[in-house]
Parts: sequence; C-alpha cells; structure tokens
Amino acid sequence: MVVGAGPGIGLAVARRFAREGYAVGLVARRAETVRDTAAALGGLGGGPVATATADATDETALRAALDSLTGALGTPHTVVYNAALIRPDAIGDLSLREHLDAWAVNVGGALVTAAHLAPAMAERGSGSFLVTSGMPKAKPEYASLSLGKAGVRALVSLLDGTYGPAGVHAASIRVDGPVAPGTAFDPDDIAAHYWRLHTEPRGRWTHEAVHSGDA
Repeated sequence: MVVGAGPGIGLAVARRFAREGYAVGLVARRAETVRDTAAALGGLGGGPVATATADATDETALRAALDSLTGALGTPHTVVYNAALIRPDAIGDLSLREHLDAWAVNVGGALVTAAHLAPAMAERGSGSFLVTSGMPKAKPEYASLSLGKAGVRALVSLLDGTYGPAGVHAASIRVDGPVAPGTAFDPDDIAAHYWRLHTEPRGRWTHEAVHSGDA
C-alpha cells in the first residue's frame, strides 16, 4: 500500500512490488494521479490494483481510503508513506499555521496511517512500514521539510518500539538529492531500498537506508 502514490518514488515503489507479484493499493490526493499510477502498473504481472483518493491531512478521508483498500486487498504486508509537502522556505518565512499545515502532510498523515494499519499487521505478526524521510541532513533552505522529516524519523523509532516486537519492521529511506529518471537519483534505483528493507530477515533488520547517489 502506497500513500502518496504519484510519479517518482511512489510509482517506482509500486512498480517494484507489482513486479514481485504483490497486489498494490494506491492512495493519492487527486483521482487522476491514482488513475495514471494504476495504469502504469498494467501488464507487470502483479496482483490486483486498488485505488483510493484522500488528502493526507484529512484524517477522516485518509482513514476511509485505507479502509477501502484493506477491504479490497486485506491487511497490507508493506505500507509505504511517501506523501510530503516539498517547498523551499527558511526560518522566519512561514507563519506557525503554515508550519502546522506542512507538518500535517509530512508527519501527521504518516502517524494516522501507522495508527490505522500497524495494529492489524502486528496482530498478524509480520509486515513492514516504510517512510520516505527526505534528505539526510537538515537544510536551512528547506526548514519546514527538514523539521517534518526529522519528525517521521522519530515516528519510525516509535513504531519500532511499539510494533517491532510483534513483527512489524519500521524503517525510513533518506534520499540525498533531487529525484529524476536517468540520474543518480533515478526512482527505480531508490525503490530498490524499499524492497530490500521489506525483505530483510527479522534478525537482521535495519531501520534506515540512505540513497546518496553514489555508484
């Protein structure tokens, strides 16, 4: 299940799991985004594809979308939270309200998604919850995003402490550059980190991957 299933990392991750035979659930804010992403998965040999629309900051709509997908596909084996508000802003550029709005996308939606899905994954005794956590270091020119990504990395630690003992593997993936096909930050290369984390044996779990663009 991919929340934030637009072009780039969201599509690449969905494509990677579909190629491995997984059914895929897609959530995005706009209907055309999930429609185009679902169409791009056609012919890959995976399981069924289910879609739902929701703004990650709307808790009621997000929970309803997640319920729709679990109703169609069952409790997910992997959840990927990939939604983010990416914009340049420095300390002092935004009002507190604007920072809270950014936090709602970057952290709040991930928290709601985890709270809604992880308990059932833990009850089953397996699964992974993976979060796209952005650049490895805070950048002054991306203040709200830096704060938000620090927040989701803290959330991953909390999820590991809460659900890890029951078999849910929580991890984050940091991407240290602009995502673009055909570059060192090709989304298909980045998607490989998500698959590796999902397939790590329980005794050798890691909780963070960094894509630096190095060969």
